[in-house]
Amino acid sequence: MKPATAAKKLDVYLPATPQEFQQNPITRAELAALQEDPPQWLKDLRKNGPHPKNLVAAKLGISIGGLKRGGVETALTTEEINRLLEEKPDWLVAERESYQEVLREERRLKSARADQAGD
Repeated sequence: MKPATAAKKLDVYLPATPQEFQQNPITRAELAALQEDPPQWLKDLRKNGPHPKNLVAAKLGISIGGLKRGGVETALTTEEINRLLEEKPDWLVAERESYQEVLREERRLKSARADQAGD
């Protein structure tokens, strides 16, 4: 598989991986080995980042679109994410509220569909 696909499956930011990883196809066996017994570079990336946008958004409790609206265009490290969570800029507070509202609405709709299917 392509390195980008493998990075996505490993939940790591491809440009932060070693050059060897970025430049060579990864077999399913190699991917399984990385998942089962991650090398130090993978452990460090998962712990400290930089993290891909999907993980940044999840750690901040917002959507990927919310990151963009907040001006976050690049991958963030764990330290940068923690700093945002401590500082709570206005955009982050608003995006978290908006995201929670979206999740509540999705749960309501799911429940309504389940009720209709049960009738």
